[in-house]
Amino acid sequence: MRQVDDHVACAVAGITADANILINYARLAAQRYTLTYQEPIPVEQLIVNICDRKQGYTQFGGLRPFGVSFLWAGWDKNYGFQLYQSDPSGNYGGWKATAIGANNQAAQSILKQEYKNDMVLGDVVKLAIKVLNKSMDSTSLTSEKCELLLLPPQLTHAVQLMQCHIFYAALW
Repeated sequence: MRQVDDHVACAVAGITADANILINYARLAAQRYTLTYQEPIPVEQLIVNICDRKQGYTQFGGLRPFGVSFLWAGWDKNYGFQLYQSDPSGNYGGWKATAIGANNQAAQSILKQEYKNDMVLGDVVKLAIKVLNKSMDSTSLTSEKCELLLLPPQLTHAVQLMQCHIFYAALW
């Protein structure tokens, strides 16, 4: 997981080098917007900016498309919390819950069955750990293989990365 700005973070599936280039571009775009308008960039505007760049690389000969998908999580004053998925072609879409990467079909199946709009934070974290546990290639979920991202609304620096083992004792 990578922090893009104080209010936006992303998870990556695909070629890490391509992800690093696009994340740095996203960080620059977010800072340019903040410098120009003295407020954080709206989440969807940042995603559109990155996806336009990704899509541009699919149109011209001599350029290899970026081989990376992202899950973007963020908060802005216009729409509150938002989750977007973008694929290598530059397409993106908003979601309430989704997964990318290896075994994403198994993860999305669990999310479709068990996700509810009125879930409290503890239930959402339990569901996230369950999805990771069922869809990862390894036999057991360890703190080295898992990170959870929380975007609490009361923080000005909204992104906190937490290891899964913090939640094991409290939730299981």
